[in-house]
Amino acid sequence: MATAYHNLSDYDFKSIPDATEMKFGIVVSEWNYNITGKLQEGAISTLQKHGVKEENILLKTVPGSFELTFGANQFIEYSNVDAVIVLGCVVRGETPHFDYVCMGVTQGITQLNATGNVPVIYGLVTTNTMEQAEDRAGGKLGNKGDECAITAIKMVDFAWRLQK
Repeated sequence: MATAYHNLSDYDFKSIPDATEMKFGIVVSEWNYNITGKLQEGAISTLQKHGVKEENILLKTVPGSFELTFGANQFIEYSNVDAVIVLGCVVRGETPHFDYVCMGVTQGITQLNATGNVPVIYGLVTTNTMEQAEDRAGGKLGNKGDECAITAIKMVDFAWRLQK
C-alpha cells in the first residue's frame, strides 16, 4: 500500500504482541541523519511504548545506507537479538547511484530474511525529494521508524509462535 494512503504511525495498539522479553538491534545510516535520526527516535520510542526494556535495544550506526546489510548481518552474527531494524534514507539525485544503493540494500535484506532465522526489518526510505523523506520521518505521513518497530515486534512474535 502506498504511504500516501496510509499514515506510517497508525496502528491498533491492542493488536501488538507483548514485547517485554524481546531484544532488538537497530542499524542506522549516518547519511541523511536529519531523516534517519528521526526514524531512530520513532523506532526506539515505539519499542519502549510496547514494553521493550532500554537495555534490550542495541543501537549501532553505519556510514551509509549501502552498509545497512553488513550492519544487520553483524548483529545477527555477534549479538543475541530477536530482530534487526535497518533505518536509512536515499534521496534520488542526478545519477543512477540511487538505483544501485536501493537495489543493493533491498537484495541484501531480502537475502538475510530468506536464509536466516532472525527477521530483518526494511526501514529504507527511498524518495525523489528531501521533502518526501521528511514527510515519512515524523511529518505528515507519520514515521517509518514507528512502522518498522511494530513490524519487528510482530515478526518476533510470529517466529516465536512457530517455534512452540
